[in-house]
Amino acid sequence: MTDIPQASPRRLTRSTDDRWIGGVCGGLAAHLGVDPVIVRLVVALAALAGGTGVLAYLIAWVLIPKARP
Repeated sequence: MTDIPQASPRRLTRSTDDRWIGGVCGGLAAHLGVDPVIVRLVVALAALAGGTGVLAYLIAWVLIPKARP
């Protein structure tokens, strides 16, 4: 039986490179493997549709740790 090295699990962190305000959308996009513009667009649409995007962004900003350089 061969030992297969296991990759460490990816952590969701706020981006330090791809950020406009807090790095939440950039970090979430990197974690999901999508373009950050798509995530920003979804958050903006949610913000316009009742303000839930703003609340979700602020909660994520507080809860998601900042990426270590």
